[in-house]
Amino acid sequence: MERLGGTEPPPGPGTAATPDLSASGPEGRVARTALALREATGSGGWTLLDHPLLALEVAGSPAYLEPDAVVVRPDGRWTVVEIKSFPMIDGSADPSKVGAAARQAAVYVLALERVAARTAGAEVADRVLLVCPKDFSNLPTASVVDVRKQLSVTRRQLARLTRIEDIADTVPEGTTFDLERCSGDELTAAVDSVSASYAPECLAACELAFHCRARSREADAVEALGRGVRGELGGLTTVASVLAAAHGESGDPRDPTVAALRRAAELRAEALASAAAAPGRTGGGDGRDGPGPAGSLSACEAASTGGTRSSGATASTRSRAGTGEAADTGHGPGRSAPARTES
Repeated sequence: MERLGGTEPPPGPGTAATPDLSASGPEGRVARTALALREATGSGGWTLLDHPLLALEVAGSPAYLEPDAVVVRPDGRWTVVEIKSFPMIDGSADPSKVGAAARQAAVYVLALERVAARTAGAEVADRVLLVCPKDFSNLPTASVVDVRKQLSVTRRQLARLTRIEDIADTVPEGTTFDLERCSGDELTAAVDSVSASYAPECLAACELAFHCRARSREADAVEALGRGVRGELGGLTTVASVLAAAHGESGDPRDPTVAALRRAAELRAEALASAAAAPGRTGGGDGRDGPGPAGSLSACEAASTGGTRSSGATASTRSRAGTGEAADTGHGPGRSAPARTES
């Protein structure tokens, strides 16, 4: 309680109220939690809610959330308490784990804000209390984490989600996904009637990922390359438009995304041209090593004579080594030549 700050004196042992939050079903528990929060705010004392159940609307559908604890201060401020098992060593913890805990707690804060909006005198703190083991012991320690950045990001993400009602309005009348009532062709038509929103990480979690990936590839959508790539490309939504912008065929050169694509294309062309012009290079003019032995032979000769190695020969040797081929060094397969010291 002392970590939460404020001018109120901390509660003594056993003086903080801990209301019973048990109820029937998730809706009942959510209603019981909201009632306990209102009663705690009006009591003017310290209250600790152990594992309350909150509801947050996500794309028009309720999602139930259960934080570890919520503290209600005498001034009516609510604070989320997040308990984790990773240690806090010398007052600091793993930044990646703390960041994940902050993002998780920010969702709880958003759910609490919905309840606080209907409770007089209530306010939800934008700082959460993170409780972890101290050093390598079983003793708990706490630290206050500011989650304002995570709150703004989560609000923006929730606002961008398409509501279920909007998706249902785009589906033809009578569409159903009932396996018992639909034939194979009818089920395929029903699935095709819903637009696909594919990302590579869907392959690990969704049974329809391969279907959506095929739809995304048919549409030439950049989403198939990943959400990170999609976010960097801005208004360029197809692979063809990206390539056209990179080659100078379309796009505003003042657009930072278009300028970055064209610069990347120039650098790639320069690298391929330099690789193709390098001595000792075999293969076509696309800058790739050919499968012939000439490139490897020139590299071995340069190494044996102690001369200056060309960049093309070195690249060829690395290419052949990457394919598992062994150079003829006279030491047999799977054995490397002794290191040479070159001045």
